[in-house]
Amino acid sequence: MRERILVIEDDLLILDGICRNLSYEGYEVISATDGESGLKKAAECSPDLIILDIMLPKLDGFHLCKALKRTGSDVPILMLTARTSEDDRVKGLKIGADDYVTKPFSLRELMARVEALLRRKRRYEQKFERLKIGDAEVDFDALTIKKGKRIYKLSAREAKLLRFLVQNANRALDRNTILNNVWGYNYSGTARTIDNFITRLRGKIEDDSENPKYIETVFGIGYRLLLPSE
Repeated sequence: MRERILVIEDDLLILDGICRNLSYEGYEVISATDGESGLKKAAECSPDLIILDIMLPKLDGFHLCKALKRTGSDVPILMLTARTSEDDRVKGLKIGADDYVTKPFSLRELMARVEALLRRKRRYEQKFERLKIGDAEVDFDALTIKKGKRIYKLSAREAKLLRFLVQNANRALDRNTILNNVWGYNYSGTARTIDNFITRLRGKIEDDSENPKYIETVFGIGYRLLLPSE
């Protein structure tokens, strides 16, 4: 499965050059030319990486980056900036960008930074392909949970929800953050959907789903997956 990259850039010549090179390297490429449509596509297409220009119409790159991070998104962000001041670069990194490239840049350097960020993301995700939650052995690759002699199947949505909880382990996650990241911004259902899926996961992981030890309800907020820190 090809990795998906979202490019948000309003300069059409730069956008075309980046998209052509990414496609040549074998990536699936999606593009947007303003911040609002870029934010919408980020929610709809679940990219593996975002290349984000700072100076964008409707919603600039700084505000777009902040909006993504507020939802709990962990997608790597590579910022493009024509600003050379250290303050602007530091600001981008502080609000959640993972790297930046200053214009004008060489496409060769940009491709190298893209590959470096995706390589880091792959290593991070491999840590969570198999893990234990109490006595339950989760295999995200096989979409199964083994508990004792029983093997439970995970639906794709259950796996996505559990992975999101694992990646944010020991953090209280509000229902809107979970909905936006697991179901997408355009999902029209209610928080009750999350409750139903949490009940299913508890039935496959917990010893006593009525008194959960791992998938904890945070009253008035949402849920938290409790895992020992490494």
